[in-house]
Amino acid sequence: MAQITLFSTPKPFTNPHINIIQRNAIQSWLHLGEQVEVLLVGDEPGMAEVAAEYGITQLADVRCNDKGTPLVSSIFDLARRHSQSPLLVYTNADILFLPDLISAAAQTASQALAFMLISQRWDLDLSEPFNFSNGTAKEHSWDQRLSAEVRQRGSLHAPAGSDFFVFPRSLFQDIPDFAIGRAGWDNWMIYYAKRQGWSVIDATPSMMVIHQNHDYGHLPDGRPHYEHPESDKNQALAGGPAHMYMILDSDFQLRDGKLRHPPLDLVRAIRRAEVRLTPSDGRRTGLRWSLARQMRRLRRRITGSL
Repeated sequence: MAQITLFSTPKPFTNPHINIIQRNAIQSWLHLGEQVEVLLVGDEPGMAEVAAEYGITQLADVRCNDKGTPLVSSIFDLARRHSQSPLLVYTNADILFLPDLISAAAQTASQALAFMLISQRWDLDLSEPFNFSNGTAKEHSWDQRLSAEVRQRGSLHAPAGSDFFVFPRSLFQDIPDFAIGRAGWDNWMIYYAKRQGWSVIDATPSMMVIHQNHDYGHLPDGRPHYEHPESDKNQALAGGPAHMYMILDSDFQLRDGKLRHPPLDLVRAIRRAEVRLTPSDGRRTGLRWSLARQMRRLRRRITGSL
């Protein structure tokens, strides 16, 4: 039995660049070994063919909203019902994983019962299929070559937004009907985990998660996901700005195989003030909201996040 089930909802494979980076991502998941099971959720153009080509399971019967966008609640439910792994991993379909995902998940599971594992990502431009073949020397293995390329050409993304979640299969069984691929739902996941008393763990010091850069041509009018009405609905379902949590709100970091409290640096101190000042009733007016926005702008100026 696989120890980890990794599931994702790819975009249509019709755009040449999206096709390349999603195939790169899927191959990186499959190269993690037999202990990882991969599921593709949805029925976008090209998905059935790709699933058949790589010999992985497609779960096509996903519920969608009135815009035809798959619902996060249905995606997670399908993955849980069609797997037996003790750990589940949701990931965006443009994310490349290295074998350190396996060790980070195992180290966390040995120290926490109920947890969510997240991390910052590294952004990398890839316009061609990546070569996953291994050379004779260790430094010529696909993961060593990829990590070296990231260190040479990539950049560490600011600690905002989340591209994947690792969690025990018993968690997250009551998710609102968020639209996948739109803003807000990933922030709610972190908020909800903390509200339930689960440990939210930032694994940035212990793993390299690689995001392949792309445009937003797959979305209506080519606009970023946070500029769409479905994102507004997601944030409303999440409970508003007070529930928009991020990596900076994690309880622990995974460092050297151990869960440790993150250092209280300037950015985290500003983020704590921002959280405390954001009105819990969803109001976007008044002194508290104005001060929270000032903290947000200051945090973004320091981290370079959007």
